[in-house]
Amino acid sequence: MKKGLKKALSVALAAGMIVPMAACGSKGGSTSGKSSSKGKVLNIQCWNEEFSNRLADHYPGFKANDPKKPSKGGKIGDVEVKFTITPSDDNAYQNNLDEILPNNEKASADKKVDIFLVEADYAKKYINAETPVTEKISDLGITDDDLKDQYQYTKDVVTDAKGDLRGVSWQGCPGLLIYNRQAAKDTWGTDDPAAVQEHVKDWDTFKASAAELQSKGYFATSTVNDTYRVFSNNVTKPWVSSDNKIQIDDNLMKWVDMSKEMVDAKQCTTDALWSDEWNKGFYPDGKVFSYFGPAWLVNFSMKQDDEKSIAYNGGWGMCQGPQGFYWGGTWICAAKGTDNADLVKDIMLKLTCDKDIMLDIVKKDSDFVNNQPAMEEAKTNDEYAFKVLGGQNPLPMFCESAKSIDLSKMGDYDQGCNESFQNCMKDYFDGNATKDEALDKFYKDVAKKYPNLSK
Repeated sequence: MKKGLKKALSVALAAGMIVPMAACGSKGGSTSGKSSSKGKVLNIQCWNEEFSNRLADHYPGFKANDPKKPSKGGKIGDVEVKFTITPSDDNAYQNNLDEILPNNEKASADKKVDIFLVEADYAKKYINAETPVTEKISDLGITDDDLKDQYQYTKDVVTDAKGDLRGVSWQGCPGLLIYNRQAAKDTWGTDDPAAVQEHVKDWDTFKASAAELQSKGYFATSTVNDTYRVFSNNVTKPWVSSDNKIQIDDNLMKWVDMSKEMVDAKQCTTDALWSDEWNKGFYPDGKVFSYFGPAWLVNFSMKQDDEKSIAYNGGWGMCQGPQGFYWGGTWICAAKGTDNADLVKDIMLKLTCDKDIMLDIVKKDSDFVNNQPAMEEAKTNDEYAFKVLGGQNPLPMFCESAKSIDLSKMGDYDQGCNESFQNCMKDYFDGNATKDEALDKFYKDVAKKYPNLSK
């Protein structure tokens, strides 16, 4: 997520027409006769500046109006590029998409959405929309061969109920345990990743280590919510059964029980992710041992540009942690009705299939990219070590973690159920409700969000 330096790539561009490229190192798919590059404005809907930075730093031919602020738009050939950023707070981004996408084909040429971005938590909502709001990737002329090097789970996220792929991503987001090297040295006398792993190798060991860390003045994690996705990614059943019954997996109840013990022991807090309190752990005085996340969390969220932060001084390390998991990712979707299909196709191919560009993303942005050969190459090369990790190259562990990602229990209700579950359990953790009362509140909360579901 950190802004990278623009790579000098020699690609022929002519007056707004993109020269067909050889994607994925060899061949690119041929564009279907259905679509063509005729639009003069490329409209992109997103929730932050990440994609505008990626486009400016890694897509050949994009000229930003303001190089320091690519989100202000720019040009690709004679096509004007416009970014509309609607923050995700209070569901504003999705509400915006819900309003404009169903009528996109009828919109005027300069208003038509061409690209919109989605996250895993709500991707199914748009790719399975009753009235289609995305173009099939195959209809853009992108082939299975073009995408052969991508991690399968990233395709599963944006594959619709009929088996058609409707989005692509440049990221893979396997997660690891991110630990405070100084806390490890103060507690166990070493910050070596292999040694630290022995203290967090499973949840029972992690809980025992939390007590040891506390004795040295450290929180095991900043908040109970730091561990939630590790548990929710390792469930044995989806949130909703085939007959629309809400079902709480045993693994989520293990998270509840462990979290309650840790909160009562003052080994972590119940603060919200992204809150000021959560952010304090990114600095030495915050006294937080660990966070759980993918590469983007360290580079996008942990204040690495602040010289007072742990990340700025290379003070974090990574190890596998108790269980493999993933978190997030950004998928590029072509909006139904785009009048820039050829350009959208080219952006997709270059940013998610071109191995050289993807290796550049790893090097410049410390991201884990959606290209298996690229990651296999980078994991053995210290040139791809992370400065925020004190020169450690975590890519071998990320590659291993990516193999364990299983999305077979993903469903259309995940975002709403996960948010309600964490919010309602907070009352229990804070002592404001019993466990049964918190669970009852959860069922009622989900029933309000999704009237078709029942306990």
